[in-house]
Amino acid sequence: MENIYGNRQLLDTLAAMASSGRTAHSVMICGDRGTGRKLMARYYTQALMCEQPHNGVPCGVCHACTNVEKGIHPDVIFPEKTGKLGNYSVATAREVIADAYVKPNNSSGCKVYIFADCHNVDTRTQNTLLKLIEEPPEYAYFIFTCGSKSEFLPTIISRCVCFTASPCTEEEARAALADKGYSADDIDRAVDCFHGNIGMCESYIGDEALRKRVDLTKAIADSIIGKDEYALSVGLFSAGRERNDVREVLSMLDKLFRDAAVLSKDSGAGTIGCSRRAAQILSSRLTAGQSARLHERIEKAWRAVESNVSIPLALTALGAEIMDIVG
Repeated sequence: MENIYGNRQLLDTLAAMASSGRTAHSVMICGDRGTGRKLMARYYTQALMCEQPHNGVPCGVCHACTNVEKGIHPDVIFPEKTGKLGNYSVATAREVIADAYVKPNNSSGCKVYIFADCHNVDTRTQNTLLKLIEEPPEYAYFIFTCGSKSEFLPTIISRCVCFTASPCTEEEARAALADKGYSADDIDRAVDCFHGNIGMCESYIGDEALRKRVDLTKAIADSIIGKDEYALSVGLFSAGRERNDVREVLSMLDKLFRDAAVLSKDSGAGTIGCSRRAAQILSSRLTAGQSARLHERIEKAWRAVESNVSIPLALTALGAEIMDIVG
């Protein structure tokens, strides 16, 4: 079983639930991308399925644990995402409901459904699943991973045990990346950008497209620092037309504004964004009120994109609003 760094309290809680026989049938694991929410989901699934657990901790070597690790366990189901936005549909929910009443065929007697990376799930889909989550078969378990539980209806949230996966320390991230065989230089560059977020650090090392988005975010920050409206427009336009790419750039830019606000109060504070240098300069140029307004404008732009407003139009409006705020 893969070594797990950080999230010790969450791991202990999941193990305690499993060892006490009080496993929750519906679990929601929230957290930023890369913080290990899917890893925690897999760990909980292994705890449910393990043939020889020890105090709720999966052994990691039995047939069931190995199959869960490889993603080939026949009673661990990942419902399909469909449509242009790649989301869970009502049809998928109905398929899950029908399948949930087919008993599992394994030694644990459990059947697990993992809804991974839930975002903007249609309320009709959630309402379709509600009755099953309220009164599941005794052998059925449901795990949802998401950025925030606010993605779900209150009726769904109230029927789940909710946890949060958190970034590790930078030291833990370095140890985890070294354990995976990455070079010291690659680790340094990744941790400088993504700190204790092991998943994002690993993606940064292996994904050239992500590295380009990081560089683009830094360039956008520099254009704001220099109050260069043309460079800002070019930078935002370069974020592309794919929602996920735009979301990632806006999220990284938002973190820089957050860091700037924090550093303006405490120059030695830790940061979460991809460029401490840019955040430090911004902290001397922006008031806390300006940083808060910039955050609001980014949120507004992303809501517009999610509402199917033209991405170039939404980003053009964002650029104008940013320049208006920074003066």
